[in-house]
Amino acid sequence: MRKSLLVGALVVCAVMVFSSSIVLAADNWIGTWKLNVEKSKYSPGPAPKSLTLKYEASQGGIRHTSDGVNAEGKATHTTYSSKFDGKDVPFEGNPDADTHAPKKIDDNSFENVWKKGGKATVTVRAVVSKDGKTFTVSLTGKNAKGETVNNTAVFEKE
Repeated sequence: MRKSLLVGALVVCAVMVFSSSIVLAADNWIGTWKLNVEKSKYSPGPAPKSLTLKYEASQGGIRHTSDGVNAEGKATHTTYSSKFDGKDVPFEGNPDADTHAPKKIDDNSFENVWKKGGKATVTVRAVVSKDGKTFTVSLTGKNAKGETVNNTAVFEKE
């Protein structure tokens, strides 16, 4: 009886560990990414002095946090949680959007439509390189100032 319980408990633990590994491995952007300012292009500029993105598995979805220092030297912070299913979710700390709709394309990429007052403002396309070391984020649209945005931010895995 004890042996059966022990074997059963081990099987349950193994399944939990294995299934958690599959979930985390399926979204290759999970982890911490640091902006490489020299490889990035910001139009309109200027580029931030620093920016770090963190993606982590959370409650059946993804939790995103970004922290940085903008070109004027002010600290920036944004955060959101999403199932990456294309449904609108609140976007805290972003002057160009109050909601957005992240949607997974495949294990290496996702698309995200930022919205302000229900109107689409910026479309984001994010892709992890095949070697998993680079995360390229392209943004196109209009910012809160009405300026055309055409940014390519290149991040490196920490």
